[in-house]
Amino acid sequence: MVIATARVVLHIPSSHSLKDKRQVVRSLLSQVQRQFSLSAAETDDQDRWQVAVIGIAVVSGESAHAEEVVAKAVNFLAGRNPEAQLLDYQTELLHVW
Repeated sequence: MVIATARVVLHIPSSHSLKDKRQVVRSLLSQVQRQFSLSAAETDDQDRWQVAVIGIAVVSGESAHAEEVVAKAVNFLAGRNPEAQLLDYQTELLHVW
């Protein structure tokens, strides 16, 4: 079993409140979960108006498949919404026996 994870940091410059941020983040999470059949959630900096940290996880039987799904999801988040700009991301691949 292989678990691929990503930590994606987004900047939301148009957000002027936590409510504005939640609308953008909720929409992005819904879209990425539906499109790639993976788990995703806001995991950090929840009290900052213009920064969102998204955690993504995929479980697969093959490392190549897991890496591909995570890479596509990161690219999706990076280019999907002009209101959210990619600041940084980190990926990790775990082999579980």
